[in-house]
Amino acid sequence: MKLKDKVIIITGAANGIGKEIATIFASEGANIIAFDTEKNINLLKNLSDELKVKYNTKTLTAIGDVAKLVDCNELVQKSLDKFSSIDILVNNAGITKDNLILKMKEVDWDSVISVNLKGVFNCIKAVSKSMLKRKHGRIINIASLVGQIGNPGQVNYAASKGGVIAITKTCAKEFASRNILVNAISPGFIKTNMTNKLTDQQKKDILLQIPLSKFGEVTDIAKAALFLASDDSSYITGQVLSINGGMYL
Repeated sequence: MKLKDKVIIITGAANGIGKEIATIFASEGANIIAFDTEKNINLLKNLSDELKVKYNTKTLTAIGDVAKLVDCNELVQKSLDKFSSIDILVNNAGITKDNLILKMKEVDWDSVISVNLKGVFNCIKAVSKSMLKRKHGRIINIASLVGQIGNPGQVNYAASKGGVIAITKTCAKEFASRNILVNAISPGFIKTNMTNKLTDQQKKDILLQIPLSKFGEVTDIAKAALFLASDDSSYITGQVLSINGGMYL
C-alpha cells in the first residue's frame, strides 16, 4: 500500500473530488481526516462510515470554515490529538460565485477569495509548524485550469486559483529544506457538481475546445493526488500537474 498508516487532512471532503481523494487514499492504507462545512456534516459521516467498513480506515470528521484561521488551527489540533502527526494536507475546498466583472458583487469576490485562496493559506499555515518540526510532509493544492488561462465570468475564481498556484511555488521554496513537498493539481473540466450546473450548450462549446473530446472524472484527479502524496513523487516540488484533456498545453 502506497500510503499505509499515513495521516491525511482533506478539505472539502464531503463530495466530488475531495470524496474521491479520500476514498482512493483510504484504499491505499491512509488514515483520513475529512473536513467540510457544517451543511455537509451528514455527507461527512456517511463518507467516514463507508471508509471504515470498506477499508477498515481510521477516520476523523471535522466541521469548519477554511476561510477562518481559527477553524483551521482547531482542525490541526484535533488531528494531532487523535493521530499525533499529519503527513499530508490536500487543500481541495473551493466555491464559485460566477458573474461578469461589471456585474459581480463585492461580496461574491470576497467570499470566493476567502475560501479558495485564503483557505489554502490558512490550512498551510496551520499545519506547517507540525510538518516543519518533523521535517516531513506533503501539501497538495487543488488549483484550476481557469487559474492558468482565465475564463469570462469567473474573475474571482480565476484570481483565487491563480493565487493558489503562486502559493504552491512559494511554499515549495520555503519548505524544501525541511523535506516538505508542495505541489498543485490543475483540473480542467471534471464531472462534478460545478460542471453539472452548465447548460447543454455550454458543455458542447467546452467539449469543442478539449482535444480528448470529453470531461474528466474525479478519479483522474484523485489518482494524480495519490501520485503526489506517495513516495513515487519524492523529487517533485513546486509543480503544477495539469489534468485537462489537452485543453491547455
